[in-house]
Amino acid sequence: MLNGGEVTPSSLEKRTEGIRQLMLNELGEFGEKHYPKIALRIRYAQDAQGLWYARGDVMAVISAMQGETIARQKVSSITKMFEGLLPGSLGSRRSSLTLSN
Repeated sequence: MLNGGEVTPSSLEKRTEGIRQLMLNELGEFGEKHYPKIALRIRYAQDAQGLWYARGDVMAVISAMQGETIARQKVSSITKMFEGLLPGSLGSRRSSLTLSN
């Protein structure tokens, strides 16, 4: 796991549910109504990895509702919540799009 800290099953479940709820909150009623498949994907993701892979969909919905800049900020906050929950191969990587030359 990232950061080598021990994650107990109960803390894993609690943190995963917190991420799920935040993602659904960010979609809001409008997002759930207009993007029901994405809301269902988030609601029924079985674990943190499932939610990790849903971040792109969340980014797309927030971008459509509030613009890309706000979406990037919100998804960045969501991404930070995954720290310590995922195998190292799934961790965030620095995008070449955000690097300065």
